[in-house]
Parts: sequence; C-alpha cells; structure tokens
Amino acid sequence: MVAVVCTACSGNSIEGGWVEPVPGMENQMQGVNLEKGGKASSINMATLQYESWEKQGDKLILSGKSIGNHETGSFTDTLVIEKLTENELTLKKGSLSINYRKK
Repeated sequence: MVAVVCTACSGNSIEGGWVEPVPGMENQMQGVNLEKGGKASSINMATLQYESWEKQGDKLILSGKSIGNHETGSFTDTLVIEKLTENELTLKKGSLSINYRKK
C-alpha cells in the first residue's frame, strides 16, 4: 500500500490529455483532458462531459454532466490514483481500474 501511495504522489503532473482504448473498438481512443486551473473536458465521449477536476492527495475528483436519453444529470466521481508517471495514469473506483496513456 505504501508503494502505491508513493507512486501516486510522485512529482509527475496529472495535467494533460489521458486516453484509453474504447471498449470493443480498440483502434479508437477516449478519455479526459485535465487542464490547468481545474478545468476538464472529455475526449471522444459525447454522453459523458467532464467539466472540472481536483486532486486531493491520492484522489482525483472529476465532475461533469452525463447525457442520456433526453436527460442530463450532474455527477462527481472520486477515483484513487494508483499510478502516475510521465506517460501513465491508473485510476481505480471500487473494483474497476482504468489505465490511461498520455495523449
């Protein structure tokens, strides 16, 4: 557990574009762009629109809007930063792990 926390808290910046293959369409990418000042935007995800982000210790808090069938709802997700390097970001929520690469 200590190694995970140390890796997540290293001096690497979390800012930038982070992408992963779209499930079932591995030749296409999706993800999130984390900009300076806490602004966030989605990459290739029309139904999930990120608006803001905040890093608190080893946690990444993403907020935005989820767009469904004629309905839009706000959301806030708190994810654990398991790994953060110059080119890799692994986030965990419950049993789900998401492995991103720097765009």
